[in-house]
Amino acid sequence: MGLVLVVVLVFGVLLSAAVGQLAIAPTEVVGAALEGMGIRTSWAPAADVTTQALWQIRFPRVAMSVLVGAALAVAGAVMQAIFGNPLAEPGVVGVSSGAALGAALAIVTGAALGSVASVAAFAFAGGVGVTLLVYAMARANGRTEVVTLLLTGIAVNAFAGAGLALLLFIGDSAAREQIVFWQLGSLNGTRWPEVAVVAALAAIGIAVAVALAPRYDLLALGERTAAHLGVRVERLRIVSILVVAVLTGAAVAYAGIIAFVGLVVPHVMRLVLGPAHRALLLASALGGAVLLTYADVAARTLVGGAELPIGLLTSLVGGPFFFWLLRRQRSRSGGWA
Repeated sequence: MGLVLVVVLVFGVLLSAAVGQLAIAPTEVVGAALEGMGIRTSWAPAADVTTQALWQIRFPRVAMSVLVGAALAVAGAVMQAIFGNPLAEPGVVGVSSGAALGAALAIVTGAALGSVASVAAFAFAGGVGVTLLVYAMARANGRTEVVTLLLTGIAVNAFAGAGLALLLFIGDSAAREQIVFWQLGSLNGTRWPEVAVVAALAAIGIAVAVALAPRYDLLALGERTAAHLGVRVERLRIVSILVVAVLTGAAVAYAGIIAFVGLVVPHVMRLVLGPAHRALLLASALGGAVLLTYADVAARTLVGGAELPIGLLTSLVGGPFFFWLLRRQRSRSGGWA
């Protein structure tokens, strides 16, 4: 399964780098990549403009799609592990709504000063901050009940949504347009410094999640059983929520809100591979990278001369899948025939 995902991802990366307003042959894509690593081949693009387009525009965007997809999918897998529910996804603890509120605050108040990095910093801080707030409010007597955490997340998400609506109301037309565009999700304009930031945070978050995989396997047996087997359940939940906040915050800070990746990919991987979390997390990282890479290709090519918001495409796929998943869960529990 892992080899299949790698092959599909490599093909998607080549496709994503080759297609666009400037069509580039796959051999030239490979040649430019090798030349950038100091390996000279006869496949290198003949025109300097092609090489510059690849290294300054296409390659950073492709790298960002891989990183954002992997981060969101692993965050979703971690959420489903600690909640024991395949319907869980990162947005329920307020990461996405907090990030949107932070980005909107930066845009409306002028704190961004035209800097993408400033908007991203506010978005990341908002996502992590709201997540910590949800956890703190849900915690009582040294414990955090999953149901309480979910309900608190719903309440805080509603509050963040109200704050976002207020900022849309008081902002000027340019600010409103920028906020709406950010919420729809896009990888357009990605540059290498942004890729480096997301890569560092994603690598840390994924590494921690994979290291915790054996504990997630024990947690799947039940909290009491896991505790008897030496798992400190509350500490595991705290660390896991921080991992989710970092992964999702890093992803949405630069790419905007991209829905359903954290829901769809881990569930599909679980259907194929089973519940073992180490393999599940690694496969989810690859699957998320594959999904977002091909979604970005579709966003740039479905409409001639225009680019669709990538968050719109993932929602069009994820919405029906969520309904199917909900129906499947209800059917298993006897709610539907």
